[in-house]
Amino acid sequence: MSKKLKLVAVSGGLQRPSRTLALVDAIVAQLAERVLLDVHVVELGEISADLGATLDRRTASAEIASHLNAIEAADALVVACPVFRGSYPGLFKHLFDLVHQDALVEMPVVLAATGGSERHALVLEHQLRPLFGFFQALTLPIGVYASARDFTGYEVTDAALRERIVLAAQRAEPWLRARSERISSPDALVA
Repeated sequence: MSKKLKLVAVSGGLQRPSRTLALVDAIVAQLAERVLLDVHVVELGEISADLGATLDRRTASAEIASHLNAIEAADALVVACPVFRGSYPGLFKHLFDLVHQDALVEMPVVLAATGGSERHALVLEHQLRPLFGFFQALTLPIGVYASARDFTGYEVTDAALRERIVLAAQRAEPWLRARSERISSPDALVA
């Protein structure tokens, strides 16, 4: 029997409602159809003031420490951020500056981003993938990018984007199942 995977979903949007959070929710919902998940959501907009005041890990509040511990103890991550001036927001980067550099080694990560137009789609390859490459995380090959036109209000409505989300979940499933089997196996605890 497979154990629930600890999935941490990080939404780097600073506002609510948020297209970035809607994208995260859609990806997590597709993953949850395939793998048993225990989901912890980190919404930057809800912790922005506290996170911005955290200059190093030793001074983190209980809430920020709880989110950092969840990220470091996760079996997998879904990370999404809005694109602002060609990159991820500074607070998004600051959150990961506080994560221990060895905590994400070989952790499967689904990358996602939102932006005003398709011109920002390469943020997945040129900003997010290198960031998680530093952590030696296993960024999954299929990322999900959504532009403003892919939403009606704050709901994913574009058929092509929905298909991309399904494809990302399908491609992530074998990695997540393997991770789940490894943590569920009594032999894995000995190794």
